[in-house]
Amino acid sequence: MADSDTPRVPQLLPDAVHQSVRPGTALLRLMTTQTREQVLDGAWWPRSRDIGAELPGLIAALTVHLGPVLRVGLDAGAWEELPTRLVIDDRVVHIDSFPVGDDTVLITRGDQDHFSLLVVPPHATPEAARAAMTRAVEAGNVTQAEQILIDTGTRHTPPVPAEEPQTGRERGER
Repeated sequence: MADSDTPRVPQLLPDAVHQSVRPGTALLRLMTTQTREQVLDGAWWPRSRDIGAELPGLIAALTVHLGPVLRVGLDAGAWEELPTRLVIDDRVVHIDSFPVGDDTVLITRGDQDHFSLLVVPPHATPEAARAAMTRAVEAGNVTQAEQILIDTGTRHTPPVPAEEPQTGRERGER
């Protein structure tokens, strides 16, 4: 097989339960074909919504397989804090805020080479995350990220802890 026939983007599978993976490790799955006919080029399962903790692992993994990443586009409302740039492995990666939703991250390599990744919510179960990641990289996939998350049961938000019961005084009663 000639070098030009080999897939440019290898497939990385989540191989452990999400919580047992050490911080900074990217759980990532990418298309393995050279064709870019799908809506999504891969899927990423961050451990949290802390972009400063999550992005370096993603960028390091992508750089190994795609080459240097110049920009990342994220929805500011989906992350705890969104800086305008991060230095990762001695390279500046610019971070742009786009209204892409919390289910997508846009990666730019070179001037016009863009990749779109499904973002699996950190609270997803391992089974749902694997299903969503698998669906995102199916050959010929034309399903949008949001619909994949709905179909695989990962779209719902994590449960909100119940509030402690208040006493009459805390409710403003006399």
